[in-house]
Amino acid sequence: MIHTIIANESQLSEVAEELLEAHPQERVFGFFGEMGTGKTTLIKEICRQLGVEGGMTSPTFAIVNEYWTRDGEPLYHFDFYRIDTPDDATRIGFQDYLYSGSYCFIEWTEKVESLLNGEYTPVTIERIDDMTRKFTF
Repeated sequence: MIHTIIANESQLSEVAEELLEAHPQERVFGFFGEMGTGKTTLIKEICRQLGVEGGMTSPTFAIVNEYWTRDGEPLYHFDFYRIDTPDDATRIGFQDYLYSGSYCFIEWTEKVESLLNGEYTPVTIERIDDMTRKFTF
């Protein structure tokens, strides 16, 4: 397990790089942390490093956003904050995304953990103070 502490957002690129290097074969990542800890911001940086260009936004209302890399590969960003049960995720075809072989980045993973069967890499973000975060993966 890797633990990284950063004191400002400009260091997120290092965290994203470290995460991708530590898990080169993984495609499904579950993000854990309180609201406002930086889950979406980290996912945007990971996507940028994977070659996504253009705007990336939180899928809070859409539940899933699809991004495309320069090489034409899809990446999926989920935000399950607004769902009530794992069945809500099933109805949008969540498992099809999971088994696509594409990167899947999941916020509020705890709401769909029963659908993942432990087949994901957990990423935990802890708030130490207003600017400092601890990342564990």
